[in-house]
Amino acid sequence: MVRRIKTGIPGMDEILNGGIPERNVVLLSGGPGTGKSIFGQQFLWNGLKNGEPGVFVALEEHPVQVRINMSQFGWDVRPYEEKGLFAMVDAFTGGIGEAAKRERYVVRDPDDVSMLIDVLKEAIRDVGAVRVVVDSVSTLYLTKPALARGTVMRLKRVLSGLGTTSILVSQVSVTERGFGGPGVEHAVDGIIRLDLVEIDGELKRSLVVWKMRGTAHSMKRHPFDITDKGIIVYPNKVLKLRGGRAEFESI
Repeated sequence: MVRRIKTGIPGMDEILNGGIPERNVVLLSGGPGTGKSIFGQQFLWNGLKNGEPGVFVALEEHPVQVRINMSQFGWDVRPYEEKGLFAMVDAFTGGIGEAAKRERYVVRDPDDVSMLIDVLKEAIRDVGAVRVVVDSVSTLYLTKPALARGTVMRLKRVLSGLGTTSILVSQVSVTERGFGGPGVEHAVDGIIRLDLVEIDGELKRSLVVWKMRGTAHSMKRHPFDITDKGIIVYPNKVLKLRGGRAEFESI
């Protein structure tokens, strides 16, 4: 039997045949506004509620703002931080600013991947993390795309080696067909792609699991919504395009 970590996101575990196989490192890829950060934060929050400690690596946004964003969905991580069950790794501020001085896990040079990995390892061990989210891994190699695969492999060795099941958020442009860096798709165990497409003047959200080692999974493109309680995926519906029109078809 494959041991799985349930995402807890409504509908998502059905698509994954029960959840993400334990120790898998998953690339969560998508353009701006597709819900990548929300997906990752919801994954961590559901773990905390399930007794599974977690770590969030903030590379794109101030840790204070990340906590505010999560609390807007009812996901208040501060009590878990106080109990030593959740850690926020600040890889955004470089330790600059009054709020940053109150952070426990700070990467003094956010461009230094080795330093980031050292702080991340410390945070994972301190809280006994089961789940990790890095948002976003693309920040580490946006200006050095040739380093993309190597950077992801370094992270994967640490994350898998310490027994965590992890999501690496990856940015792509609206029109980009790839997953956010040359070779990264071969370095990870799974890829989930989130898309936001304008059809007939309306934006439609959908996701597809491109690959997931260790499990069968849906090969269809499923619609999803972002609500005030987080993401809801519709495993019994498929988004189909016919003649330039989007249609939701029940399966």
